[in-house]
Amino acid sequence: MHASNSPLRAQIVIPARLASTRLAEKLLLAETGKPLIAHTYQAAQKSRLAIGVTLAVDHPKLAQVAQQIGADWVMTDPQAPSGTDRVAEVALARPEVDLFVNVQGDEPEIAGESIDFLIELLAEAPHAMIGTLATPIRHRKDLQDPACVKVVRSHAGMALYFSRSVIPYPRDGFPECDGFPESESGPLSGSSTYLQHLGIYAYRRDFLVNLDRLAPSELERIEKLEQLRFLQAGHQIAVGVIPKAPRGIDTREDYDAFLARQKNL
Repeated sequence: MHASNSPLRAQIVIPARLASTRLAEKLLLAETGKPLIAHTYQAAQKSRLAIGVTLAVDHPKLAQVAQQIGADWVMTDPQAPSGTDRVAEVALARPEVDLFVNVQGDEPEIAGESIDFLIELLAEAPHAMIGTLATPIRHRKDLQDPACVKVVRSHAGMALYFSRSVIPYPRDGFPECDGFPESESGPLSGSSTYLQHLGIYAYRRDFLVNLDRLAPSELERIEKLEQLRFLQAGHQIAVGVIPKAPRGIDTREDYDAFLARQKNL
C-alpha cells in the first residue's frame, strides 16, 4: 500500500458478512493456511492509490480474524441489508476520505491495478457519484445466464442500464460477423458490445452518507440489482472496462479451484 498523490483520498472497504448461502462461512475457510478474507485483504493492499483498507465485519469471528492479521476493522450492524450499507457506515465515521472502494470479501484474487483504475475512473468523472467495472463477455452461454449481470454504456462511459437479461437484445440474432459462433457455449471473438458488470464499486462520500434516503426502487425490486436504485434516482455511474474479471468464490468448486491456483504459485 502506497500513499496516493491524488488530491482525492480513497479508502478501500471490504464488507465481510459471516453468513453465506452456497458455501457456509466461506470467508473463514483456511485450507491455504489463512482465511479467505485474509487473502482478499492482502490483495486489496496492493493498490497504489488507496490510503488504506478496512474490513467492515458483522460477526466476532470475523473481527477475530481481522485482529489476527493486523487489519484495520470496524464492527458494522449485523442487520445491514447490503455490503453498500456497511461501506456507508464506514464513510460516516471517515469524513477525511473522499472516495470509498467496495471490494467484495470473496474475491481473493482482486488485482490492485483494477482497484487503482476504478479510483482514477471516478476521480476523473466529476459528475458521477459512483464508479464500477465491467469486462467483455467471452462466452455466449453467459449472455443467457441471469447470474451474469449485463451493462450497457453511453459513449461517455456512463451506465445506461444493468440487467440480468441480454442487453442490448439482438433482434436479428447473433450474426457470425459480430463474433458470435453458432455454438451456445462457444467463445466470443472480441466483441465488446456485451459487457458483464463486476461487483466492485467506488462511491463518493457525499453519496454514501445520504444512502439511507434512497428507498428501494421498482427496477431494483424487479431485477434484484441494487445499482438500479441509484440509476433510477438519477445518479450517474461511470463504467470502466478491464480485460478480465477477478474470480470470486461462491461455491465449493470455486474454492477448490482457488486452492489449486494457490498451490501453483
